[in-house]
Amino acid sequence: MFFRSHSLTGRIVFPFAVISALSMAVLSVFLTFYFRDSYLNISKENLKSEASLIADQVSPLIQGQPAGITIDEMARRYASLLKVRVTIIDKSGKVLGESDTVAAEMGNHLDRPEIARALQGITNTETRFSATLNRDMLYAAAPILNGNLTVGVARVAISLDDIQNNLNRIQKTVLIAGVSALILALALSTFIAFLTVSPIKQLTDVVKNLASGEAAGLLPSPRRDEIGQLQNAFQTMAQQLQSQIGELQTERGKLEAVLSNMTDGIFIIDAEGVVQLMNPAACRIFNLEEPTIGKTLIEVVRNHQIVELWRKSRKSGIQEIITLETAPDRLFVQGIATPLEPSQPGQTLLLLQDLTRIRRLETVRRDFVSNVSHELRTPLASLKALTETLQEGALDDPPAAQRFLQRMDTEIDNLTQMVHELLELSRIESNRVPLHLQPISLCDLLTPPIDRMMTQAERAGLLLSLDCPSDLPIIRADPERMAQVVINLIHNAIKFTPPGGRITVSAAYQGDSVIIAVRDTGVGIAPDALLRIFERFYKADRSRSGGGTGLGLSIARHMVEAHGGRIWAESAPNQGSAFFFSLPVHS
Repeated sequence: MFFRSHSLTGRIVFPFAVISALSMAVLSVFLTFYFRDSYLNISKENLKSEASLIADQVSPLIQGQPAGITIDEMARRYASLLKVRVTIIDKSGKVLGESDTVAAEMGNHLDRPEIARALQGITNTETRFSATLNRDMLYAAAPILNGNLTVGVARVAISLDDIQNNLNRIQKTVLIAGVSALILALALSTFIAFLTVSPIKQLTDVVKNLASGEAAGLLPSPRRDEIGQLQNAFQTMAQQLQSQIGELQTERGKLEAVLSNMTDGIFIIDAEGVVQLMNPAACRIFNLEEPTIGKTLIEVVRNHQIVELWRKSRKSGIQEIITLETAPDRLFVQGIATPLEPSQPGQTLLLLQDLTRIRRLETVRRDFVSNVSHELRTPLASLKALTETLQEGALDDPPAAQRFLQRMDTEIDNLTQMVHELLELSRIESNRVPLHLQPISLCDLLTPPIDRMMTQAERAGLLLSLDCPSDLPIIRADPERMAQVVINLIHNAIKFTPPGGRITVSAAYQGDSVIIAVRDTGVGIAPDALLRIFERFYKADRSRSGGGTGLGLSIARHMVEAHGGRIWAESAPNQGSAFFFSLPVHS
């Protein structure tokens, strides 16, 4: 690897740049030396040709043939035309003509290497230092012939500085061309890398978007190469994957909505007994603040019966069912453990159905049937006994018959009252009793039922009083129905308060409601009975309950709740009782 990088562009461009730079450097060096040698060779050949040309032109002058021009003048003329130094030397080494200095002042040139070889008939070149010009020169010498005899030498010379300047220009040109080619190669490699990597970057962004749940956002590629085919294939895959993810998210949302709104608790447990999933209903059953995932089943539920149910189902491989009671809320729960084989190997679905309300409704139903049977049995048995007595001869005794008929009338009234209250309670519970709500003062609401029950309280030897401040806010209520509630509470207080006792009805303002209280100094209510006194037919003390049906408090509860309030009681044995109910203030 030439280069390690996290960028694919860098991995493409950097090695290409290194190779291009090395190639350009090698090529530049090669071209520099090549052009240098070529230029020197060409210069030498040109100088030889020029020297031979001058030798041919000077030959007649040396032989003494008149030409109208001197050798020295000819040397200067050719030097001016050819931009070189021209020197004409005879075979003895004497300078006959010179373009750059005075020929007579120059010494003998017989010892010059190029002159010596030229006198031998050889056209040659020589590079050496010129003492006359004080610089390095390139010389070319050609023999001046007279027939086959060499009669002199024509020499041309050029400064090596001029040659070096030309070579520097060539080298600079090669360098500029190399750098330009390198820059062009880098630009081209970067462009090619961009064209190659750009679709890959787009694919990377699409993958990141898909990973984060966003839309793919990839357009079809117009390219027909492998990259374009990959991009188009990936676009198709991304669309299919996004569609599948959308469907899975929809299904997951439906599943989460179902699990969140189910009243039954759901657990999914793996083969090691670790909880993988649970819903809010399961948290409610086991008093957990939030779902606990990743802990063992025993750590979450802390109930050995449920753990044993899971183990039994896990071992048998079939559905197992158990009914148990949880602590401390005493919820009746039915547990159903079902193995999820083969779709989810090793995992078990644990369904917990809260049957507490059904159990309580069953208990209420049994109590209702028992209470109705009990309440009907007594008056019916009494009526049966009275009719049999009348049939056996009591009709012949008018006073006795009259007493029996009065007792029968009383029992029939009790049955009628019971049926009426049962029908009334049924209508209230089914919301078939219309409420005629109207703004009314609380004192105006409480005064009529107090006046109505005052006589009955006085006959029982009790003191009944009303404590109602005049500044209490207005409420919105059905006066007739609320009067029935107050009468039922006062009637209960009269039944369970010994003579000489006191019953007080009071009202107070609290928050956004008014609280009405009915207190007595009676026998009180046992704690276990206090929780059930508002149930139908329930009687706290049957031995002292009189002839009531046990429906009055149940009717009162439903009526108060229909007005948006609530009713409750506080009591202790032999310390009297206090019944309270609240009504919202009229805004």
